Amino acid sequence: MEPAVVKGPLQLAWQYVAHYRVRTLLLILALGLTLALPLAVRGLVQIAQAEMRSRAAATPLVLGAKGSPLELVLNALYFRRRGAGEIPQKQVQAIRSSGLATAIPLYVRYHAQQAPIVGTSLEYFAYRGLPIAQGRTLGRLGDCVVGARVARERGWQVGGKVSSSPEQVFDLAGIYPLRMTVTGVLAESGTADDHAIFVDVKTAWLIEGKAHGHEDLVTAEDPNAVLSRTDQNVVGSKAVRMYNEVTAENLKSFHFHGNPDDFPLTAILVVPKDEKAQAILLGRYQKPEMAHQLVQPVVEMDALLATLVQAERFTVVLLGVLGVVVILISSLVFALSFKMRRREFATLEDLGISRWRIATVKAAEVVMVGVLAAGLAGGITALVWELGAGLVRMSLN
Repeated sequence: MEPAVVKGPLQLAWQYVAHYRVRTLLLILALGLTLALPLAVRGLVQIAQAEMRSRAAATPLVLGAKGSPLELVLNALYFRRRGAGEIPQKQVQAIRSSGLATAIPLYVRYHAQQAPIVGTSLEYFAYRGLPIAQGRTLGRLGDCVVGARVARERGWQVGGKVSSSPEQVFDLAGIYPLRMTVTGVLAESGTADDHAIFVDVKTAWLIEGKAHGHEDLVTAEDPNAVLSRTDQNVVGSKAVRMYNEVTAENLKSFHFHGNPDDFPLTAILVVPKDEKAQAILLGRYQKPEMAHQLVQPVVEMDALLATLVQAERFTVVLLGVLGVVVILISSLVFALSFKMRRREFATLEDLGISRWRIATVKAAEVVMVGVLAAGLAGGITALVWELGAGLVRMSLN
């Protein structure tokens, strides 16, 4: 008889919950979202902490212009184009010649279809452990290697073309788009590298206008292209045709203007040989007369994450207060519902159903709604945690 006693109240509770499905759905959504929000926020914060700290910990030191250390770190680690100053290329050789560390240049200033263009050297791929999944690595000026995610989203393939975007739409006299050839696609790494376009640092300078290529003025057919001509020199005019793509035929026509040692970088990844070398380098760049700063990304990230955790705690407290309010309102809804059904419960008592079983029906309704709300909260939380890493990376890029 006991199973029948238990089954009866559950059947009555389920029939009522199913009959008033709109009210039940609203209660489930309110309670489920209230439970899911603090769990989801906490999960996202933990994912952000792990993601940001792991990449920072894998980068011992970053050298850059004096200013905001955090902006420098975000430029070097997540290729944020705005906020970072410039440092001359000769600082790379200065680090290398010290014998204390390896230096990897970075110039992150331009983009193509919102994807950052990262000017660097081949050492970067070995340092980050980024193998080529398709095609080959950088071979010459004008080549680019694209990250797995951005290649998939934009439909870029080996042999295709990617054009850089001008910094200002109406800057007709400024930087013109450079058509780059996709020579390779990187294997997916689950990091910010998946969203970037990598070129040799000289190609990044070419985009900036530090170099250019044009038709041979000696053999130019357009007379307007030549401003003056002597036996020793040929001066071109503004009518000379400039190349916006590097090919095998015009590669030799590209040349740089100025001293490459003074060309800009936004950051230099510094990899000391050991802890002693790191301490020596940090000591050197802490001197007031130094024009540049050497920062430890993990220290800057820890400071940022401490602020993030404080904000998360404040948010969870607010969500907790909201949760209490929602639970009180839900309790009021149940109480009013039971009060409106007094005649229904009185009829059940007249039919011989005990008050204990009626109380069991009421409790079963509350438990069913609570269980369904908890299931919804668990599903939302699991989904957020599953997609959290991707959301964090997208927000950083």
